[in-house]
Amino acid sequence: MAAGLLALLDDVSVLMDDVATMSKVATKKTAGILGDDLAVNAEKASGFASSRELPVLWKITKGSFINKLIILPLAFLLSAFAPWIIVPILMFGGIYLAYEGMEKIYEYFFHKEKKQRIDSLEQKSKEQVLSEEEEKIKSAIVTDFILSIEIIILALSTVTDQTMAVQIGAVSFVAIIATVGVYGLVALLVRMDDFGYKLIAMNGGQSDIGEFFVRSLPKVIKALTVIGTIAMLLVAGGIFIHNSEFVHHLVEGIPFIFGDLIIGFVIGTVAVGVMKIVKNFKS
Repeated sequence: MAAGLLALLDDVSVLMDDVATMSKVATKKTAGILGDDLAVNAEKASGFASSRELPVLWKITKGSFINKLIILPLAFLLSAFAPWIIVPILMFGGIYLAYEGMEKIYEYFFHKEKKQRIDSLEQKSKEQVLSEEEEKIKSAIVTDFILSIEIIILALSTVTDQTMAVQIGAVSFVAIIATVGVYGLVALLVRMDDFGYKLIAMNGGQSDIGEFFVRSLPKVIKALTVIGTIAMLLVAGGIFIHNSEFVHHLVEGIPFIFGDLIIGFVIGTVAVGVMKIVKNFKS
């Protein structure tokens, strides 16, 4: 009996070591998308009234947990019964990420002034503000769903040669990090200015550190937006380079980060162009 229990504990210990090792590998592999996830969600969780930032973020976080609960079992079923579909899903997600990145660039250069004029002239009622808040929450949860699919499938693709127990442990760990870690950091970011104001109030209306936090938040959000856009293109390009021999040979010899960026840029440009044609055709 004792020998059997020791053997079981030994098996569990080996399994946990394997899960820990593969979790590190999977986390490194998904670091780019996790950074993108942080940037995108920090942007989507900002711009609300101070009293609404944390409630909004909590709603998005709950939606993210539900997304993971839906995606994880489906991902493990695919790994067990249809592993051949993982790469096509990855590449489809890569197209989406490239499209999102290039659409942001397109909107910045071609619709920036128009958007600023509309925002400055429009007077919104409380009902409109709450309605827009709900729309932004839904949009954030949908975006999280797409990014979660990409994170989980990419993590899964790094452990497909492992046992199902290791796959479940490692990918579930990445999914938890993608939710708790990302949204925890987002919560700290969006409250940076409030922390600064409290420091200023505690020091009689003057605090260099407090003013630094207040002034830094808009710049941090803008920086994360730029970083997130570049990350989308890099991750998208990397997915195609690593999963398509044809694409890999196209950028052979180019330093990897520039090759990833070029491929992401090209795919995103094509995707944006196709979507513009489709929208014009429908209208």
